[in-house]
Amino acid sequence: MKKGIHPLYRQVEVVMTDGSTFLTRSCYKGDRMVLEIDSKSHPFFTGKQMLVDTAGRVERFNKRFQKSQNIRENKGDNQ
Repeated sequence: MKKGIHPLYRQVEVVMTDGSTFLTRSCYKGDRMVLEIDSKSHPFFTGKQMLVDTAGRVERFNKRFQKSQNIRENKGDNQ
């Protein structure tokens, strides 16, 4: 291996969102990695997904779609 081109691979302490910690080896620049989200708090893994305002998005889409349909119908009448 060439010298000086590989990152330093060392032991890092990982702090989960609930405060638990474990040691691993990584190329992470710090000695301690604090996670903002992990499998214990991510909605996908916990099953507590919040619904996004899909009703508002659907209504906006339907409005735009209806507008485009009206434009197409008006162009068809003029020809």
